[in-house]
Amino acid sequence: MSYRTPIAWHAGTDVIDGRAVKRYHIARDATPIRPDWEASANALIADMLAPPDETPPAAFTVLFRSGAGLHLNVYSWYWDNVIYGKFATGGVPFLGSPDEDPGNLAPVQPPVLGCVYELGVVVHERSAWIRHVLMTEKPDMDAYLADVLPTGPVGLPDVPSGLPL
Repeated sequence: MSYRTPIAWHAGTDVIDGRAVKRYHIARDATPIRPDWEASANALIADMLAPPDETPPAAFTVLFRSGAGLHLNVYSWYWDNVIYGKFATGGVPFLGSPDEDPGNLAPVQPPVLGCVYELGVVVHERSAWIRHVLMTEKPDMDAYLADVLPTGPVGLPDVPSGLPL
C-alpha cells in the first residue's frame, strides 16, 4: 500500500473562547480546503476545546482533507503538559459520519488519535510547547504561537523534533 505524503500548512491563529488556537490544514496536494467545509469545521471548534484549567490557554487544530473525507482534530493543552483531544469527521460513515458529505462533520465514534499525517502536526506542536512553555522560567505564549510547522510534506519519520539533545 503506497500513500502520497500530504502537504500541511498553517491556516491562521484565532482566539476562540479565550484560547489561542493555531489552525493547520492538510491535503494530499496543495489545493486549499473548500471554504464552506472550513467554515463548518471552524463552527465546531469551541465545543471541542478542553475545559479551562490553570494551563496557558492554547490549542491547535488539524483539518485534513484525506482521500476518504474531511477530518477535524482539536487538541487543547490541558493539565500543564497533556493534550486533550476531540475529533470529528465528515464523509466517512465508518468513523461516525451521518453520510458521505465531507462538509457534514460529526463527532468521531471510535477512540482514535489521528492518522500518521495528522500526528506530524502533533510532533511539531509538542516540541514547540516544550520549548516555549515548559522549558522556560515563564511561559512565552507569543513565541509558542509564532512557532508554526512550516508548509510542506507532513508526517515523515525523519522530521527533527527541534529539541536540544
